[in-house]
Amino acid sequence: MPRLSVEILAADAAEPITSAGNAQLGIAVLAGIAVIVLLITKFKLHAFLALTIGSLALGAFAGAPLDATIKSFTSGLGNTVAGVGVLIALGAILGKLLADSGGADQIVDTILARASGRAMPWAMVLIASVIGLPLFFEVGIVLLIPVVLLVAKRGNYSLMRIGIPALAGLSVMHGLIPPHPGPLVAIDAVGANLGVTLALGLVVAVPTVIIAGPVFSRYAARWVDIPAPENMIPVRPSEDLEKRPGFGVTVATVMLPVVLMLVKALVDIVVDDPENGVQKVTDVIGSPLIALLAAVIVALFTLGRAAGFTKDRLSSTVEKSLAPIAGVLLIVGAGGGFKQTLIDIGVGQMILDFSENWSIPALLLAWLIAVAIRLATGSATVATISAAGLVAPLAAGMSTSETALLVLAIGAGSLFFSHVNDAGFWLVKEYFGMTVGQTIKTWSVMETIISVVGIVFVLLLSLVL
Repeated sequence: MPRLSVEILAADAAEPITSAGNAQLGIAVLAGIAVIVLLITKFKLHAFLALTIGSLALGAFAGAPLDATIKSFTSGLGNTVAGVGVLIALGAILGKLLADSGGADQIVDTILARASGRAMPWAMVLIASVIGLPLFFEVGIVLLIPVVLLVAKRGNYSLMRIGIPALAGLSVMHGLIPPHPGPLVAIDAVGANLGVTLALGLVVAVPTVIIAGPVFSRYAARWVDIPAPENMIPVRPSEDLEKRPGFGVTVATVMLPVVLMLVKALVDIVVDDPENGVQKVTDVIGSPLIALLAAVIVALFTLGRAAGFTKDRLSSTVEKSLAPIAGVLLIVGAGGGFKQTLIDIGVGQMILDFSENWSIPALLLAWLIAVAIRLATGSATVATISAAGLVAPLAAGMSTSETALLVLAIGAGSLFFSHVNDAGFWLVKEYFGMTVGQTIKTWSVMETIISVVGIVFVLLLSLVL
């Protein structure tokens, strides 16, 4: 099957730029990651700068020439941005159109109008999962928090009973499902097929979000029983609009890229003939770039024009959607540079030797590495990027489904136990008006459940695929 990035695979085959032994390489990796962790957590340096400095430190500790380290970093940065940069931008545009047009509010209001009582936590999971597909996690939180607080207040529900399912839906989408930046970079790094990863990601996501959302929220509501804070209910995005798009057309627009990519993956599996006319068509329309571009073009009409946006307003909306992702693109790119530096100094062979000597399954090793980096840095994206670079060599010789599961194992590990070094931790704490201890007992435990349940289902799938 076609892979997302040919350049990454070609780069992976390059000769190591240092002759250091495994012991020195191991120390260099730990030191490089320690530099990144220290700069992010202690000195509060932006992750882009931390990853850049950490990459140079990694090469220096490994004894690699400075010019070779710089070349590895810049080539990795360029290849990563080339592979996923446009996809992240298109996803940001689609998410902005969904929010500003009132389409997200339309989905929320329609589902809530048909749900009540015990069904409400399940409705919140559904809302968060659908809206979370094209939106970055932080944007999704800001969009859904008003709904969570209003539902909890007006329906006299426990805040945790309503809030945890919504947060679980957003978090699972963020960690496991492309086109979110983390999964996209991991797919790019290990050479996985995006359509297959998306399909298997949905298989893993459904039971994971059920367990971490509606099921866990019962216990979270007992541990932390607090009312919705009055002063944190902000204005909803669509309150100043005279009209907004309908429910059906909004859901269809959001799901369009997902459907196109899944159709491509299905045809590739069933037909498996590159010369077949149907497969040629689906390979084009189901490619990530075309699928997301088609969704954005459709959204300009089904969401933007349906909300009464003028051409100028549409242009302004698209422009505003791109500015906030500059930092994300830089972090993702620098992460790709760090990954390529890891590969070029020969860490890949070291990881292969380690996994063989200790008989640790590749999927579990990938999860453990992502967990360690997540705990240290607090960033799911940094954990995904770094872990993908470390375990990329393990993908050599893997089948299409195995490489997809490797991506999901990394994604699951990147969500483990969010705590005080994670911006999402403080965002949830402040919006819900909780103490640090209450946030750990609810949000942090929920993230850990997602991570553990996710890797369990990934391992179960590996037994049957």
